[in-house]
Amino acid sequence: MGEVRIAAISADPISVSEHSAAVDDPRMGAETSFVGRVRDHDPDAAGVVAALEYSAHPDAERILGELAERHAARTGGLVAVSHRVGRLAVGDVAVAIAVSAPHRAEAFDACRAIIEDIKRELPVWKRQIEDDGRTAWKGLGG
Repeated sequence: MGEVRIAAISADPISVSEHSAAVDDPRMGAETSFVGRVRDHDPDAAGVVAALEYSAHPDAERILGELAERHAARTGGLVAVSHRVGRLAVGDVAVAIAVSAPHRAEAFDACRAIIEDIKRELPVWKRQIEDDGRTAWKGLGG
């Protein structure tokens, strides 16, 4: 019964409310979400983080859809997930995930598993830009 309602890689800003609305369904008893934002610091940064630039492999959206489908099928729930690419300022949404499922345990578990799978499997890379102009590339997904 599970279904993926959104699985997108885009340079456009991500609407968290659109993701929540996509999984709103009277058959589901629980909804969880995760929003990943660009922060102004990083343990590896020498200074203040000013921005992140995300780039993605051409297959990234397909892979995102496959991992979302895996979790929708496992839980019988609904999934909406997006990852942004391009230059993002501090505070911008980089990742949004919304999951609804018949019960809260499945919704929480799927939401957590999806972000962990994104970090491990999604071919998206980020270039961290510090306020002094220094840059550093971060690996797969991270």
